[in-house]
Amino acid sequence: MPDDMPTILLYLGAAWLAGSLIGLERSFHGRPAGFRTHALVCVASAMLMLVTTHQWQWLDSSIPEATLRTDPTRMAQGIMTGIGFLGAGVIFKEGLTVHGLTTAASIWITSALGILFGVGFLLPAVVATVATLLTLSIFRWVEDLLPSEYYADHQLSYLIDAVPEEEQVRELLKQHGCLVKTMRYRLMEHGSVFQYHMVLQTHDRRNLVKLAEYLRHHQSNVLEFQLAPAGGE
Repeated sequence: MPDDMPTILLYLGAAWLAGSLIGLERSFHGRPAGFRTHALVCVASAMLMLVTTHQWQWLDSSIPEATLRTDPTRMAQGIMTGIGFLGAGVIFKEGLTVHGLTTAASIWITSALGILFGVGFLLPAVVATVATLLTLSIFRWVEDLLPSEYYADHQLSYLIDAVPEEEQVRELLKQHGCLVKTMRYRLMEHGSVFQYHMVLQTHDRRNLVKLAEYLRHHQSNVLEFQLAPAGGE
């Protein structure tokens, strides 16, 4: 067994542990790429870097070591390019909401951590792992405390002979703390149904809940409504 085999195993083990910890956080929040994905990404990145930095151990022993010209940065570039396709696979858009951006970013940084472990930069790799875990956990709580604006995709459908004026619709939404940012109109069902389609803005997500409750219980002339809050990870 080569003398540096324990060191290689240490790097691979550390990469596996770091990827697993990040993956556990993602799995806990029900994300599509979780424990196994992050662990495999981190170990694979570390393994590929080890292959590059230990070329003389798997090439023909008759080749003089002095003739080898290793360039680990090329392997790192290839890893980060390839991981982009994996990250893109977890991102999808639904209405105003984009899902998977944080998970894609976590896969990307997990791969970068694997590269650090693979070349033996243990201290920066450990520090970056801790920083990543704090960002994914504590920053979620910080985001909830920060004041922010919320958006929602909103549709209101009426029978053609019971359509309220646009100003009445805007006033109703204003009473529930919602501002209309864009407004579109649609005539459906061979002219028997009219639809207002809008994007709402509010400073309190609870206003959207109250609006939905009001429309459900107090607006008998509403044929159909949809209220889809925007948001991601």
